[in-house]
Amino acid sequence: MIAAVFFASAPGAQADELEDGARAFIHALEKEAVASLTDPEKPRPDRVAAFRRLFEEKFAVETIGRWVLGRNWRRASEEEQKEFLGLFEDLMVVMYVDRFENYAGEKLKIVKTTPVDENRATVHTEIVRPDGVDGKPISVLWRVGRQGDIYKVLDVVVEGASMSITLQKEFASIVKNTGSVAGLLVELRKKTAELNPS
Repeated sequence: MIAAVFFASAPGAQADELEDGARAFIHALEKEAVASLTDPEKPRPDRVAAFRRLFEEKFAVETIGRWVLGRNWRRASEEEQKEFLGLFEDLMVVMYVDRFENYAGEKLKIVKTTPVDENRATVHTEIVRPDGVDGKPISVLWRVGRQGDIYKVLDVVVEGASMSITLQKEFASIVKNTGSVAGLLVELRKKTAELNPS
């Protein structure tokens, strides 16, 4: 849905390679995120910078950004498209950094990986609470795409709620209410300023 659709099914060997690669990618992503974002001694600006590097490297930022803007992407000027992608990245970075501030030792358990086509797979995971903490595991699906040997996150689905679909609906509503992509940019500037005070 976010990336280009491939109609050919992945043969056995290719499917195994894709599943193994996607699973290893998510495992490494979790370790890097926890290591760089959960150190209470690290100042927030340093954690923001660390996650921005991680986000740019591990997430298909432009692909996701264009998809969540939907048909309004074509209606935006080149300057508006560029600013939108920058503001979208800013918003995602500060939101994830703030979520990691509440990290309490949860572990990401990979349950299974299923191929979607020859270049996309879904990694099914659960966020498991530490021993002694009540609460059932949280279901998190990672939509992962690859180009050659490079893997990127295309979407994250938490307890059935897609990050990309949620943002697409929210952004479309703002464009409708304000009457333009420019109106959305104004709202995104406000939101990122609120989440990331200087």
